[in-house]
Amino acid sequence: MSMSQKINYLDRNEFNFAPAPEIENVIKNFDVNKLCFYTRIFSEGKKSIFSEYLSSLYGIDEAQVLIGYGGEDILKQVVHFFLTEEDGNKTMLIPEYSWWYYRSIADEVRGRSVMYPMYEDGDTFRYDIEKLKDVVSKEQPKIILLASPNNPTGNMLTAEEIEYILSFVPKSSIVLVDESYASYVVTDNSYVKRLIETYPNVIITRTLSKFYGLPGLRLGFGFMSASLERFTNYSTKFLGYNRLSEEIGIAVLKAEDYYRRIAVSMNADRQMYEEELGTIPGFKVYKSNANFILIKYPEELKHVLQEALGQTNYKIKFMDEPLLHSHIRITIGTPVQNRAVVETIKKAIHP
Repeated sequence: MSMSQKINYLDRNEFNFAPAPEIENVIKNFDVNKLCFYTRIFSEGKKSIFSEYLSSLYGIDEAQVLIGYGGEDILKQVVHFFLTEEDGNKTMLIPEYSWWYYRSIADEVRGRSVMYPMYEDGDTFRYDIEKLKDVVSKEQPKIILLASPNNPTGNMLTAEEIEYILSFVPKSSIVLVDESYASYVVTDNSYVKRLIETYPNVIITRTLSKFYGLPGLRLGFGFMSASLERFTNYSTKFLGYNRLSEEIGIAVLKAEDYYRRIAVSMNADRQMYEEELGTIPGFKVYKSNANFILIKYPEELKHVLQEALGQTNYKIKFMDEPLLHSHIRITIGTPVQNRAVVETIKKAIHP
């Protein structure tokens, strides 16, 4: 591989398409004098013009809207705040197959992470909700983390399944739902309002990093039950947020149609992975509701695949978790990128 070749990072679940034109317009037309002043919206008791816009978009009281430096920041805030409350309950439940970072942020405040089961079912993974019920009963955790869709398995919970989980969880436990990838499959967001208004103990987090393709902007948002208002002062930035970021955030949410069209392209390439790699003996392509795809391969081919990909300018993620050691996770990029990865894998197996 020539050093001058651009590396295609398909291992980080980033966005390999162009941003919506509206974003460039915001940057070109941004009044830089705004950066000389804090936002004045906090004097109205609001966090940001971005949270105000989210409030109107979702029909949710602005006081229940959260903003963070990416979805990661809100996850960290929630875990740190609730695992250090005076009741001393430092237990957080985390899905068995999930992002390593969840456990890491619990570790930062000496939290106790307990894994609950998820199981493989044909070409997908599923939450074992009845076993989760048993774990909740036994552990009485402070936080139950749900990831939907889940990274790296790509499976998700329906709104009805989340509601069922909320129905059996003690009101003293926080149900934290990481929906970083949800916009790929969810177009009706009305359940978000229903859940946070029906249950007193739920926080749902989202981000502009995945579906909206702006991981470099570092802007996340979320929604919480009104009775969790004690979290507000900890989470909210008293003097407001980045004034350029919040204008870009509003613009990107208004460009929904642009990103839906890209999602259609990604869906077509998901199917291409299934048809071309899923039919190779020993390979399994899992159904995904996110911007990545998880593929199981015969473990004896690991070195061959690593060597073949290593000679290209395409980076994919070779999983090394104990339960996923013969799996690769590939970010779904542009049609050209996806085709190149598929051809590299096929040629490595049948040179």
